[in-house]
Amino acid sequence: MIDKTKTIKTVTEKLKELPLGHYLDLRTYKRNRSVIIVKQGHEDLLVIENGHYQERFYLKQEKLKKLLKTLLRKEFPRSNKIRLYIMGNFKEDEAQNLKRKVL
Repeated sequence: MIDKTKTIKTVTEKLKELPLGHYLDLRTYKRNRSVIIVKQGHEDLLVIENGHYQERFYLKQEKLKKLLKTLLRKEFPRSNKIRLYIMGNFKEDEAQNLKRKVL
């Protein structure tokens, strides 16, 4: 778990180390809402918002900071800590239906 104020910095650092095709999974403490960030190319990302809103964003890495700022405000408004999972190869059906223990 990471502090919400350090989330954007931590995510950008982890994305640099992440191999192509792998993804990061950001979740609330209760694990009921998530933001998935898939590294599709060296600069291309897919961001999937799965919570109050269901949206997909295709963007370049330099636009991620601004998008994450709005998504954190929208999906994790009262969270102080956010769970960050570093996942393997992205398979859409598995990633969307991945069940984690809900508190």
